[in-house]
Amino acid sequence: MPEVGIIGAGTMGHGIAQCFAVKGWRVRLYDVNREILCSAPARIRSNLELFVEVGWAQPEAIEEAIQNIALGQDLPSVTQGPGLIIETVSEQLDLKRRLLAKLEELSSPETILCTNTSALSITSISRGLKHPERVLGTHFWNPPHILPCVEVIKSETTSDRVFEEVVSLLAGLGKEPVRVLRDVPGFIGNRMQHALQREAMYLVDQGIAAPEEVDRVVKFGFGLRLALMGPLERSDWGGLDITYQVQKYLLPYLCSDTRPSPLLTQKVSVGDLGVKTGQGYFDWPAEKTARAIKERDRRLLALIHFLKIA
Repeated sequence: MPEVGIIGAGTMGHGIAQCFAVKGWRVRLYDVNREILCSAPARIRSNLELFVEVGWAQPEAIEEAIQNIALGQDLPSVTQGPGLIIETVSEQLDLKRRLLAKLEELSSPETILCTNTSALSITSISRGLKHPERVLGTHFWNPPHILPCVEVIKSETTSDRVFEEVVSLLAGLGKEPVRVLRDVPGFIGNRMQHALQREAMYLVDQGIAAPEEVDRVVKFGFGLRLALMGPLERSDWGGLDITYQVQKYLLPYLCSDTRPSPLLTQKVSVGDLGVKTGQGYFDWPAEKTARAIKERDRRLLALIHFLKIA
């Protein structure tokens, strides 16, 4: 049975652990926070119960997956053995550097070390390691147990063998691995996502539209197309001559700020952080949030199922 070590059992870690466990991998799951670690099986069980409910899994798959996961708070015991380790700690460069150095010290020289990050440079994270050639980035998208895409990021020192091995094993999990051949901040997805968010926030900042109206254009307009075709394929369908003419006129009017939105900055400064605090661009009372997360997951599963059979 193949074995993987997952460092961090929070939002991303427990979901990534589930991806491996349901495919028969032995998972060693670690977290410094005992409460978060011990709650991981219950969260995975809840995820899989929804999978069963929508027909994505058989009932017996729940216990099989849970039994494949071993919890641990002793880092050496979690890291010594697996041929693959994925760290999912918070997006802090120094923290990830220290952790990777420790993982390199504790693990076998042949162990592949993956860092799950949304935007940080993999080259910077692995700088100073003795064997940076065995380190690469794996950006799972949230929720990782549902969304298929995983950006696989090659640092300046990642070996071709390690890179392709991780791409292959992710495909074996049923994921859609995307090769990112140059280590640029934000990789592919978050560069596009934050370009969109910058413009959306600018429209709100300038009083052009309310937050709910901006979101409606995406949800009921071009966002529906994005699930079927990417922006470059869409340009081909629309005609590159049309795209050229629109860009020639429109690009000078788009937001080009290099600092976060003023309204976003103001909200963060007063602690309005979104769902986690109950207030962001929208109101998120606790009872609404739990329902919203489950409904989000249900809709994502339905959409992915439709795209597979369409």
